[in-house]
Amino acid sequence: MSYSVTVVVGNPRPRSRTRDVAVALAERLIDADARELTVVDLADHLDDVFVHPAPALDDIAAEVVASDLAIFASPTYKASHTGLLKAFLDRYPADALAGLPAIPVLTGADERHLLGASVSLAPLLAELGAVVPGRGFYFVTGDMTRLDEAVEEAARTYVRNIDGVSRLTIALTRHSLAAAGKTGTTGAS
Repeated sequence: MSYSVTVVVGNPRPRSRTRDVAVALAERLIDADARELTVVDLADHLDDVFVHPAPALDDIAAEVVASDLAIFASPTYKASHTGLLKAFLDRYPADALAGLPAIPVLTGADERHLLGASVSLAPLLAELGAVVPGRGFYFVTGDMTRLDEAVEEAARTYVRNIDGVSRLTIALTRHSLAAAGKTGTTGAS
C-alpha cells in the first residue's frame, strides 16, 4: 500500500532549508517504498498565489486535500508563518481539510519562536478541519547537523499520536456498527 504525502513549503526562497527540514520529516515518517511524496514549493508559484482562480494552484490545493498526510512548512516571520503560506491556505474554505492529518513545521534562526508552529500554524490548520497530531515541529536551521536526530524524535511523537487516534477510530467504528446493528434489528414494525 502506498500513502500520499504532500509537503507544502511557504518559503519565498525556492529549495530552502525549510523545504529540506519538511522533506526529511516526511521521509522519516513513511518509508520510501510505502509513500508517494509530492513537494510543493510555493516559491515556484509566486505569480499565482494571490490570483483567484489560479488553475495550477487550485489543482495543487485539491491534491493536498486528497493526500493521506500533509506537512505545511514555513520559515518564521515575525513569530509566525509567512504570508505566502497563509495566502495558499486562504484558498481553502473552513473545514476543507477535514480529517486530513497535517503537521505544522516552522524553521528559524534560533529558539525564540519555538512555539510558533503550535500557536500560529497549528490553530490555522485545525480551523481548516485538519487533524494536527501533536505540537508543531520547530527546527533551528543553523543546526542542520542535528536534523536527523530532531526529525527522528518528532517522527516518534507523531507516529505515537497518530496510532492512538487510529486505535480510537477503530473502536468508534466498531461501536457505531454495533449500535446500528442493534437499532436496525429492533425498531421497525
